[in-house]
Amino acid sequence: MTAPTPSPDGPQPVAPAADDHDPWKPPAPGQGPEHGPGQGPAHWAPPAMEPFMAPRPRNGMGITALVLGIVGVALGLLVILFWLSWLPALLAVIFGCIGVSQARKGLATNRAMALAGAILGGVGLLIAAGGLVLTVFTVKKAVDDGRARIKEVRSSASAAEEARQLAFGESYTFANGLKVTVAEPQPFVPDDYASGHAKGNKAVQVTITVVNTGTERVGVETGLPSVNDADGASAELVIDGSGRQKVISGYVLPGRQAVGKYAFSLPPDAADSMEVEFTPDAKRWQDAYWSGPTK
Repeated sequence: MTAPTPSPDGPQPVAPAADDHDPWKPPAPGQGPEHGPGQGPAHWAPPAMEPFMAPRPRNGMGITALVLGIVGVALGLLVILFWLSWLPALLAVIFGCIGVSQARKGLATNRAMALAGAILGGVGLLIAAGGLVLTVFTVKKAVDDGRARIKEVRSSASAAEEARQLAFGESYTFANGLKVTVAEPQPFVPDDYASGHAKGNKAVQVTITVVNTGTERVGVETGLPSVNDADGASAELVIDGSGRQKVISGYVLPGRQAVGKYAFSLPPDAADSMEVEFTPDAKRWQDAYWSGPTK
């Protein structure tokens, strides 16, 4: 066997075996990914950790409580809107208490804001309660005043009505200055040609005197009285040709008087008393009433 001829350049390096390139083979001592040969052994370092993220504070309750508290107080200060303030004020108290509780547990950082919202909510509730009391008091006072005025008006109307209820011979002065007096009825004998008087009835004469107590002339718009008998039925006006009847009409001058005379026929069973109604102006003044027995 022939021996290999040596190379004139000396011995040649031998290529490593295929096993020397195994990627899963651990590196040789003193050689590593960061250390070459002769640089000492490699030291293992733990993988880098991501920074720790703290949870975000839950400050929503405190902010909401403060906003609602401000709204509740603002609405309470408005007289016409105080009745709307109780709801945001109540919610401010609730949310404020929750916010303070979260701050104590470290879940929120705005304890002062939550506490301020709760306090404002309490103030809003007090304002709402005060507004309610004030409203009830005002309404009650208005109702009482209204009832008092109605009672006063009724009392005044009753007094005026009573003042217009007179006996024969008394006088009543109307607002236009006309003073009216109805004398006690006197018997009246109709002539043969009278109308409005039935045989067997009792005829009476009513005399009305109107005096102008004012400073200006006043017209008499209604010169005819209305007469009711004892049963409340209207008596019939008697007209004859004797000329004894006289109707008040026209104007009454200041300080002067006008006298009217009228005859009425009463049924026999209702002739013991009668009532006379009269007003100088039916469009403006209510009737005054004179009543009493007949002769």
